[in-house]
Amino acid sequence: MEQPNRFAEVVTTTDMEGQQNNEEERDRESNYSLHQTLSSTQLAIVGAKVSHIESLDYEINENDIFKHDWGKRSRAQALQYVFIKWTLAFLVGLLTGGVATLISLSIENISGYKFRAVVNYIDDKRYLTGFAFFAGANFLLTLGAAFLTVYFAPTAAGPGVSEIKAYLNGVDTPNMFGAATLFVKIIGSIGAVSAGLDLGKEEPLIHIGTCIASLLGQGGSDRYKLSWHWLRYFNNDRDKRDLITYGSSSGVCAAFRAPVAGVLFALEEVATWWRSALIWRTFFSTAVVAVVLRAFIDFCKSGSCGLFGRGGLIMFDVSGVIVRYHVMDIIPVVIIGVIGGLLGSLFNHVLHKVLRLYNLINEKGKLHKLLLALSVSLFTSICMYGLPFLAKCKACDSSLSESCPGNGGTGNFKQFNCPNGYYNDLATLLLTTKEDAIRNIFSLNTATEFQVTSLLIFFVLYCILGAITFGIAVPSGLFIPIILMGSGYGRLLGIAMRPYTKIDQGLYAVLGAASLMAGSMRMTVSVCVIFLELTNNLLLLPITMLVLLIAKSVGDCFNPSIYEIILELKGLPFLKAHPEPWMRNITVGELADVKPPVVTLQGIEKVRRIVEVLNYTTHNGFPVVDGVIPELHGLVLRTHLLLVLKKKWFLNEKRRTEDWEVEEKFTWIDLAERWDKIEDIAVTKDEMEMYVDLHPLINTTPHTVVESMSVAKAMVAFRQVGLRHMIIVPKYQAAGVLPVVGILTRQDLRACNISNVFPNLATSKSSKKGY
Repeated sequence: MEQPNRFAEVVTTTDMEGQQNNEEERDRESNYSLHQTLSSTQLAIVGAKVSHIESLDYEINENDIFKHDWGKRSRAQALQYVFIKWTLAFLVGLLTGGVATLISLSIENISGYKFRAVVNYIDDKRYLTGFAFFAGANFLLTLGAAFLTVYFAPTAAGPGVSEIKAYLNGVDTPNMFGAATLFVKIIGSIGAVSAGLDLGKEEPLIHIGTCIASLLGQGGSDRYKLSWHWLRYFNNDRDKRDLITYGSSSGVCAAFRAPVAGVLFALEEVATWWRSALIWRTFFSTAVVAVVLRAFIDFCKSGSCGLFGRGGLIMFDVSGVIVRYHVMDIIPVVIIGVIGGLLGSLFNHVLHKVLRLYNLINEKGKLHKLLLALSVSLFTSICMYGLPFLAKCKACDSSLSESCPGNGGTGNFKQFNCPNGYYNDLATLLLTTKEDAIRNIFSLNTATEFQVTSLLIFFVLYCILGAITFGIAVPSGLFIPIILMGSGYGRLLGIAMRPYTKIDQGLYAVLGAASLMAGSMRMTVSVCVIFLELTNNLLLLPITMLVLLIAKSVGDCFNPSIYEIILELKGLPFLKAHPEPWMRNITVGELADVKPPVVTLQGIEKVRRIVEVLNYTTHNGFPVVDGVIPELHGLVLRTHLLLVLKKKWFLNEKRRTEDWEVEEKFTWIDLAERWDKIEDIAVTKDEMEMYVDLHPLINTTPHTVVESMSVAKAMVAFRQVGLRHMIIVPKYQAAGVLPVVGILTRQDLRACNISNVFPNLATSKSSKKGY
């Protein structure tokens, strides 16, 4: 099995800009020395370079300080905590909906006026001037988006959904949810989508929602001196996980105006851990988004927002479709699902190769990233403007109520370079916003309005553009490109099946788009609800479900989902839901045997010992072993040791501290913060000989497993509970037997790392799926 972070390790040698050193090869999560057998490299591609990543502390740290704080809380304080959480859910929905409206308004106005100017040039037969304006406008918009992304917030590039999945799985990716990332994501999405690039704003909106939620949860941005300390109560990994979940759901709702689909997307695709209270607050947040979007759309119908809302930017309504199908019509539906699964897996494979190629270009420097984005923009402009000249003009049907030809922002009949009374169907699909193109190809009762050659050009073009556009340094999403590709082949299949079925070709386009999304992204439930809310037709449910299930099943036979591929390319240590079958043939004790002894501390430890441990290791958790007969007292975190050194909480003698001494110095909120590095803390020579009582800081209920437990069972428990450390204890307690055998972390439970140490366990290629 190929090691997922090998891609990151290759980049380390070329894109680290001299910042990597030997110390960065040590694990920040594991209590192992530098020279170990089991790989524990914690490197991942974050933004523009390879960075250290750490796991998140989702587990409740039940130490004495937490217990005292929890016990002293009054009912009013508990209600206040719940009230503020609901308030934050409301604010996440409100701000996400407002930002989504701003982005949509800007994109539709910029794109609309750009296309109107191009059409005017074409009507005047000024073709070169029209192309110069079209390509120039797209070039400048792409330049602005790429420049901001490359030079100010590299983490804003791409969709961001994979990083959100990793965060909710327990992986902290630096700077993914900061204020700079949020700003560049908003401006960059407006520029990139308005530039006509083959990408959408849907996944960027998901990332924007999570950025808003994260900034609210941590009380603002300390870096830019914008913070609200009353919100610091939620600046811990466990509460921020809930807020990030609200943000991801709100982003989906803002993208498609689909509140139920937003909740299901978070449940199915991004969230690793779930509970009933989270469902209620997530649904409340998405409902707020839906209300905000509806309010803005109603306000803009009067024309106060320029072109916004005139094309129905958010809703692809095919509610008027007459869903009539018989038993024999199931055959073309099955064919759509099979083709969608095959095309989706093929698209994932091609995109995987393109992303690797783009890495070789991007690692040459920021200028090369910028030039790559501008080259894709120029190629896209040439195709969008030039290909409609290849399409034959079609005569307008006088029986249609819609004006034909029409050069407005919407409609299926753009005149382009055709004479009066004729229209260019390919221009209708290409020289318009992506949302209007989807609406046009989803349109009903249009069996003869689109030519086969035009649909074939449309499909092939968006397959090419979708593959080459996704990896450039701008905020981008895959929802819209995949919908465009899927609707194109769906229409083509509808034309081929026209003699044998009565299903409308618009419905074929809808089913084709759904099948390709399931074939590439491997989502079923959330995609089904997205399309039901988009099309506003519940009668599509049975055949949509069938298509999604078939497409996902076919795609799973070839490779992972596109988001999993991105996770592995970036080297993010994501723990999957299901362990490999061969992981049941090895125990956690055997894993501990291939690693050096664990580093432990005593309950009352000398300051010198703590400083030495922090200086010469990068571990984030230390088992505390104490007593005449050594016993495991619990686990103390690195950040808490740093807090002790920072606050100079030292004792002149070796003794236990009183409760009042602890309460005077620490609060539970202090323990939730992440503190400085050991290099930034000064300890005097006299202080080195003093003592620290670690008992108030010890998590007395750490998760432990017996050394005879299988790795598969341990991995499932580790992932479901959301752990950072799992202590291995001996099966039998006896004199001379240490109470701690070892400690497991995320890296230790990854199948690729285990198979490198025990290659005989994974000899069958049938157990290896994907890359």
